[in-house]
Amino acid sequence: MSFEALPDPKAGPVFFDRRELERILRVYGRGVAAGQWRDYSVLGHEDAAEFAIFHRSGDAPLYRIEKRPSLQRRQGQWAVYGSGGQVLKRGRELEPVLRVFDARRFTVVD
Repeated sequence: MSFEALPDPKAGPVFFDRRELERILRVYGRGVAAGQWRDYSVLGHEDAAEFAIFHRSGDAPLYRIEKRPSLQRRQGQWAVYGSGGQVLKRGRELEPVLRVFDARRFTVVD
């Protein structure tokens, strides 16, 4: 008698849940109201979900908010990356990571 391996219920694309996306969009809305940001994209990959923020559509992203569940027990599943790929903030919970946008006054340089 052979047993087939059951698929891993956590396997597959990673996405943001409704509460997470609501918090991220709240931060994004403040940037839009300030005139700093004008576009965004949401991507679901096999191992991570990404919310990218753009100054103009067609530009490289200014910031990327990434959820990578495989890092939850190590560095934390949440990270904010700057335009050069540098990690601005990393953590296990979303709210403290998003505070990186409150702590600094970002200005866009053309």
